Amino acid sequence: MNTLSTLLIVVGLFLLGGVYSFVKQKQSRGVVTVLALGSALALAAGVLRLDVWS
Repeated sequence: MNTLSTLLIVVGLFLLGGVYSFVKQKQSRGVVTVLALGSALALAAGVLRLDVWS
């Protein structure tokens, strides 16, 4: 596991916490959707960068 993949996963989890918080605060759907997409992309990029086979 390298540093960049770890950082991307941490950022994705942080943004996911923001999605949860914004939903609890009843923020607009557009803001929550953009934040959720950013979280999903960061998590996916972090997981895909994992060096599983080496």
